[in-house]
Amino acid sequence: MTSSWSLYHITVFVLTFVSYAFFHATRKTFSNVKATISQEWTPAPDLLYNDTFHNGTIHQRTLPDKIWNSHNFYDNKNDAEYFLGDLDTAFLIAYAVGLFISGIVGDRLNMRLVLSFGMCSSAVAVFLFGTLSEWLHLYSKEYYLAMWIVNGLLQSTGWPTVVAIMANWFGKSSRGVVLGLWSACASVGNIIGAFIVAGVLQYGYEYAFLVPSIVLFAGGIVVFFGLVASPKEVGLPEPDENVIVTNNIINQSGQPTERDPLLQGSRRNESITEVDEVSNEPETSPEPKAIGFFQAFLLPGVILYSSSYACLKMVNYAFFFWLPYYLTNQFGWSQARSDELSIWYDVGGIVGGTIGGFVSDRMTKRSPTVMFMLLLSIPLLYFYSISPNDKTINAFLMSLVGFGLGGAANIISSAITADLGKQDSLRGNTKALATVTGIVDGTGSVGAAIGQFLVPIIQLRLNWHWVFYFFILMTILTMACILPLFIADIRSMSCWRRRYGTPRLQVNIDGSTYDYVSDHRSDQYGSPSVQ
Repeated sequence: MTSSWSLYHITVFVLTFVSYAFFHATRKTFSNVKATISQEWTPAPDLLYNDTFHNGTIHQRTLPDKIWNSHNFYDNKNDAEYFLGDLDTAFLIAYAVGLFISGIVGDRLNMRLVLSFGMCSSAVAVFLFGTLSEWLHLYSKEYYLAMWIVNGLLQSTGWPTVVAIMANWFGKSSRGVVLGLWSACASVGNIIGAFIVAGVLQYGYEYAFLVPSIVLFAGGIVVFFGLVASPKEVGLPEPDENVIVTNNIINQSGQPTERDPLLQGSRRNESITEVDEVSNEPETSPEPKAIGFFQAFLLPGVILYSSSYACLKMVNYAFFFWLPYYLTNQFGWSQARSDELSIWYDVGGIVGGTIGGFVSDRMTKRSPTVMFMLLLSIPLLYFYSISPNDKTINAFLMSLVGFGLGGAANIISSAITADLGKQDSLRGNTKALATVTGIVDGTGSVGAAIGQFLVPIIQLRLNWHWVFYFFILMTILTMACILPLFIADIRSMSCWRRRYGTPRLQVNIDGSTYDYVSDHRSDQYGSPSVQ
């Protein structure tokens, strides 16, 4: 699988991985300092402190005096929590709108420039939101809201471009495991952000915004000078364009063709090696035009996967935004300790995305793997909701939930999205990748925005157990959206085994594995044929 990779492949993998990890590190900062911000924005008359100036006796006083007495920002903790939830919702709405736009822009402009601009400008927005406002004592709801909306728009430039660039460099034969591993960039970014917050929060929450913004800005400079968006820019062939496999076993109607060698009993067990090799020399052909937004939206599988990702991202991002806050308020653990423990959800997502991508490559279908991971997540969500006040047990259950939910989300947002953007109906037009990615992730972010509005309402009016019941419901709805694709893929796999009794034949050319069979039956049901 890796014998045909060049230094460019490794460089692209590393730079896109790190760039999106830095994006997520800046997002994670806000979720990890919510408890601290809530304390500083509200009075705390019931908070007890050890006053060493009075013989070690415990005194009761309201903190923080400076912010509360000068600005009266919020009267109580609940009001502050509502506003923090509103900031999450505003960010995700802006992010969702930006994704639809950024996908279209990414297919029409140089994706390296789009990505670099998004990283540097987002770093500036994060600095203005969390650091400069504190240094200047600018406590304004309108200012915070405006800056976080701008940050959401700028951060949306990241995912469509990095997924499209990765899909340009890595083909279908290895896309599941490669993008499954690569999609850990978001989780790694969360981990980086959590460690940064834990390390600098003692100096003030403004430094938890300052350090990630500096790192993100520096990363944008590196991307500008070092990233190659497409193999064509350096004279290399596209990953799936150097071979055309002939003698397809099943035609568009799903019936065996007359050229099918497996229909001849005497040749049933013969190895099939007939392939047409295409020269690696680039052909002089006009640059393909980017497809329109509605054309991309109506591609097979896009609507169903977008709908499923809206439900799944609602749950995944609820963990992302609220998990440290939940641990602090539910169990009374310190903010720094809760930030460290929340990392285990991302660790589970990394493992789940990598293993799930590998399995889906071997099956040549994605939906069965995703369905299994989602089904596994339902009981795990319930068990995690009743986790005892034990850090080890909580971290273990959290990692299992991350394996199912985070892993499934990683597969949909990376490997499946790339498959949708390079499916057969596009006839090799790569100018749809960023647009399709923006549609899927943008629709998911709309669902996530709704979730961030609902989570604090459910928690304050009911309790955290009802929040987890809500997560279970959304997971079930995710499975319902994928169900037609799952049924189509299972039928396709069963039909093949009943008809021929053997797995699909494959050929290995130039170190890459290609399906000998192009099963167009699955495309009729809206599921991409993964080769």
